[in-house]
Amino acid sequence: MENSKSQDPRELLAGSRVIVAAESFSLVSLTKEQWSALIRDPELSPRMTAPFMILMDAFEVTLLLDDVDFANIRSGLGQAKTERGFRMLTFDTILDFTHVGFMAEVTRILADAGISVLPLSAFSRDHILIKQNDLANALKALGPHVADLC
Repeated sequence: MENSKSQDPRELLAGSRVIVAAESFSLVSLTKEQWSALIRDPELSPRMTAPFMILMDAFEVTLLLDDVDFANIRSGLGQAKTERGFRMLTFDTILDFTHVGFMAEVTRILADAGISVLPLSAFSRDHILIKQNDLANALKALGPHVADLC
């Protein structure tokens, strides 16, 4: 087997399946104070059966929620900034930390097609969020570069 450090990102992408999540997603930007208030109410927690993300950095708390969870917690968000209408594409290829350039190749292909993306990484797989309006064009752009679209 080829050393993963030398594996070309285009080869990795060519062996990837792209899975389009059935759900639509929303991004929410909260201040740390808004976040503290939100988590005090257990009714405003995401379901454990749907994908979600919580990222806290020095500037804000960002939530990624599917539309069901977004609707369930909307009342607790107050004046939080939101951006809705995202679809999640998952690259079903297990990547380790020696793989270099995989997401750069994905974003280059989509940038060439004029599609804005928000890259996300889990421990072993990469994902991107794109706007629903860009989904068809994103799949058309990625299609020739991947093993399968589903």
